Amino acid sequence: MPVRHLIIGGGTAGINAIRTIREEEQEKSEITLVSAERPYSRMVLPYYLDRSIAESHVFTATAAVLGQWQVKTHLGRRATNLDIKSNTCTLDDGTRVEYDDCLIATGSSPVRAPVPGADGKGVHSFWTLEEARGVIAQVQAGTHVVMVGAGFIAFTILNSILALGAKLTIVEIAPRILPRMVDDAGAALVQEWLQKRGVTIRTNSAVTGIEDAKGKKRLRFKSGGDIAGDVVIMATGIRTNLEWLKDSGIAIKRAIVVDDQLRSNVPNVYGAGDVAEGKDVVTGEAAVHAIEPTAQEHGRVVGANMAGKNVRYRGSLLANIVEVCHLDVASFGAWEDAKAETITGLRKDRPAYRKLLFRGDRLTGAIILGPSSDIWTTNDVGMLKGLVQTGVSLGRWKAHLERNPFDIKPAFIASRTTGTLLLETVLGRPSKAPGDSPVAV
Repeated sequence: MPVRHLIIGGGTAGINAIRTIREEEQEKSEITLVSAERPYSRMVLPYYLDRSIAESHVFTATAAVLGQWQVKTHLGRRATNLDIKSNTCTLDDGTRVEYDDCLIATGSSPVRAPVPGADGKGVHSFWTLEEARGVIAQVQAGTHVVMVGAGFIAFTILNSILALGAKLTIVEIAPRILPRMVDDAGAALVQEWLQKRGVTIRTNSAVTGIEDAKGKKRLRFKSGGDIAGDVVIMATGIRTNLEWLKDSGIAIKRAIVVDDQLRSNVPNVYGAGDVAEGKDVVTGEAAVHAIEPTAQEHGRVVGANMAGKNVRYRGSLLANIVEVCHLDVASFGAWEDAKAETITGLRKDRPAYRKLLFRGDRLTGAIILGPSSDIWTTNDVGMLKGLVQTGVSLGRWKAHLERNPFDIKPAFIASRTTGTLLLETVLGRPSKAPGDSPVAV
């Protein structure tokens, strides 16, 4: 009888697990996918919003592809119970699916601020395809969009809103924009950049209510004047979709606690993506990294292990990269580490900003801002990420970066970081070309 794999969640982690099982297995297995939505990529929704791509291009695994992979599907269904003793998952329509091993990759859902009117008409989140359709139907040239929340999620759709010719106001409860991505100096540069391009920004502003007012939405605040807009987008955070696992026996802290093979406390149940609490590659501590690269790597590692391999994961890197009106903004690793030795550089005329954080002679965190048109910025984003990810010893090159934090390339080359990265394939084997696997990986 073939091994029965159950994948719960059709996002990045789940689909990458399915691909990897088919690439790595020695004998054909049975794969069942349970997903509340058809598999698609959240990361391309901003391009769907500004009409750069058609809706058909949002989907990652069509019915034809899933058929080619011989995957049994329960699409439009949610898991409601996991019985780890009988190895059975119950769905919201009463269907019971038996498995030999199981991956939980149910992702996250948006959290709206708990204020009156936040669930009203004309108030949207931008997390699912269905929510994206609602925003698309209402945003056009001349529309005044009020975005509540100035974090990474909000900034992924900022360009698309402006590209449609809409007027944008950003409201943030914290003292600065991008509070979980950059420091005060970086946030100030980004805010000035946006204001010069017509974006209104209000920080230290707590919304107390959202009301209908003559065909518009009126936002009231704890302090400061009201704002009236046509459309409100709530980008106030996310929460993991784990409520259904209550009393299942799966160990959960901030998310499912997983080991270096991404197994939970139940050996045949894995966790991946937003719902997994695993190792941070820089700090070595347990962390939840709800970002696309981590979900992709988790899916690959779990898929290989489900296929009978013995793959151990070094840990994920906290990394956020966003382009804001042609200004690249990125942070990597432990960029908030108050105990780290810090080197900064600022060139306001470009504008350009660097913050490098060290433990000894190893780069453990970094922030970088600079114009997207500047090849210096584009190259250095990748090099800084590599230095933080590998944790290579920089030796005397640390002193060089202290003198000039904008001259990353010599340190990157001299430390042979590229060679280290080439040896760090997630599955510990060479990549496969199209024709050798279901996808190029």
